[in-house]
Amino acid sequence: MPPWLPEPQDLKFSEELRLADAEIALIQHWVEQGAIEGDPSDLPPAPKFVEGWQLGKPDLILNATKPLTLPPQGTDTYWNFIFPVPIEQTRWVKAVEIRPGDKRYVHHANILVDREESLRSREAQPGAGFAGMEIRLESQTFDPDSHLLFWKPGTLPHTEPEGMALRLDKGTDLVLNTHLQPSGKPEVIQPSIGLYFTPQPATRLPMLLQLENDVKLDIPSGQKDFLVTDRFTLPLTVDLLAIYPHAHYLGKDIQAFAVLPDGTKTKLIHIPQWNLNWQAVYRYSKPVRLPKGTTVNLRYTYDNSDQNPMNPNHPPARVVAGNRSTDEMCHLWLQVLPVNFEAAAGDPRMVLQEALARHNIERNPSDFEAHYNLAAMLQAKEQIEPAIREYEAAVRLRPGDAVANNALGAAWIGAGHAAQGVEYLRTALGARPDYFDAHYNLGVALAQQNDYDGASRQFQLALQLQPQDANAEANLGATLAQMGRFDDAKAHFEHALQIDPNQPIAKENLDALKKQMGAH
Repeated sequence: MPPWLPEPQDLKFSEELRLADAEIALIQHWVEQGAIEGDPSDLPPAPKFVEGWQLGKPDLILNATKPLTLPPQGTDTYWNFIFPVPIEQTRWVKAVEIRPGDKRYVHHANILVDREESLRSREAQPGAGFAGMEIRLESQTFDPDSHLLFWKPGTLPHTEPEGMALRLDKGTDLVLNTHLQPSGKPEVIQPSIGLYFTPQPATRLPMLLQLENDVKLDIPSGQKDFLVTDRFTLPLTVDLLAIYPHAHYLGKDIQAFAVLPDGTKTKLIHIPQWNLNWQAVYRYSKPVRLPKGTTVNLRYTYDNSDQNPMNPNHPPARVVAGNRSTDEMCHLWLQVLPVNFEAAAGDPRMVLQEALARHNIERNPSDFEAHYNLAAMLQAKEQIEPAIREYEAAVRLRPGDAVANNALGAAWIGAGHAAQGVEYLRTALGARPDYFDAHYNLGVALAQQNDYDGASRQFQLALQLQPQDANAEANLGATLAQMGRFDDAKAHFEHALQIDPNQPIAKENLDALKKQMGAH
């Protein structure tokens, strides 16, 4: 039986693995009496442990195409396995079971849902996977993380509640982001994922909020009670469904609590003796209502002394934030479901995302992801000028980042300043020559400056990367028409409409072009 780390509290977790005080007293009394064996006929049936898949045979099993041979020595290994999902239409997933490979060498594993198949380009060959821990997904739509798709030692598979299935569309990849540790000899790791489908589509859309304060992690050697805190005020009312705290070996006392608008303090979780080897996602037995204006607080204490038996350094050494298990982290994930919001005001998760991004920037102005996410939220609300300022802040932090430069270039185009966008789009392509979006956006920018020859080259390069993109076909047709190449333009308009019969540029321009060609 794995240890149950949280202290007893008013807010109960589902499937708590703890003994009641009366049960503990009964065992103590039995031991004091000499632990005498009772009547064997009173024994309940022996438990039957499930072999293989814990939830039964999955509806779909995904296997890693190629295994990874884990090096025998060295530091932690971070490896990503890509699992294409072979479905022809949207499916809804009620449960996911991760089998990460030999659990003795897997520190943890997380699933990322790549709806754009954007990470395949990082593989040296299809199915080979790729290295890295900090993975950023690209998406053309607002699609925040919503489910805790994590595997940790002792993790039990979870079936989502009614109405909260995970949507998977055709053309989606699941990416298993794994943290592996060497054993002293080569180990073969080949994970698999089991999917359990439901016919019921999602009607409730949760979101993951991540509080963290890694920037404050600089723990002197020998310090026994190093404290890190963070606090976030909710901009709307939510139901808290699950909580997942995370630290490494120096973590000692882990607390999260909420202060409601009326001043009431509610304990969300308290782990007085943190143990990295038995971390878990904790789901509340009933949703916890947190009204708008509630402040969620984390309070983590770290022990970097030689009295900490989990300390990986002997003698103790200075420890800072990082991804290695010998580094430290200060993270708290909350799965929340917005409630009592005005539907006419738009997706409430965007309100949460914007508030969280502003909070992270206030706490750490060097947070690249926060600046980028805030810019995207502002751009979605058509607040172009402040969005450009946030994209510029992101680019200053990572001048060579292809995604941020492309987004900034596109924002300048949207603001009517195509010439200012060209520089950033060329920077994006310098960092990533196979970047479809940057080629497409650069084509748009050049066309707006009447450089039709340059624009046509960019649209052609974009189509080499995505031959069935109706927008690129239509824009190439429009560019060629401006150059007087009417027959070529007509062919591209027609192809765009074969791909998407409602493509507006192609429909409008093809009619006009036919009339113009018929008049000559």
